[in-house]
Amino acid sequence: MNPWFNRLASSSLISLLFLCLAWELWLAPLRPGGSMLALKALPLLLPLFGILRGTRYTHQWTSMLALAYVAEGLVRAVSDQGTSQTLAMAETFLAVLLFAGCLGHARISAPSRAVKPVD
Repeated sequence: MNPWFNRLASSSLISLLFLCLAWELWLAPLRPGGSMLALKALPLLLPLFGILRGTRYTHQWTSMLALAYVAEGLVRAVSDQGTSQTLAMAETFLAVLLFAGCLGHARISAPSRAVKPVD
């Protein structure tokens, strides 16, 4: 099995996690000193070990989780200004990569695609 999609999902998940924390705590928080929006990174911790291990089921449900970050990134890319707008576009890009990596891994690791021995 090709691990390329799993590597894409793993790297984009970790990057998205760090981006969310850095954005809301240091780079462009809503309030000086950080904001409670940094808690949006917590759901990204739930699939971390399953993604790193290459678990198919985790990739499947993480693809749905990634869509929430795509939506948030698109909304803030349109409504925010300056640095926050740039970070929102980066969040959207990373979330789309996470979505694609998760779907790709789930597809190539499907039991129906496994090589079956010939009788």
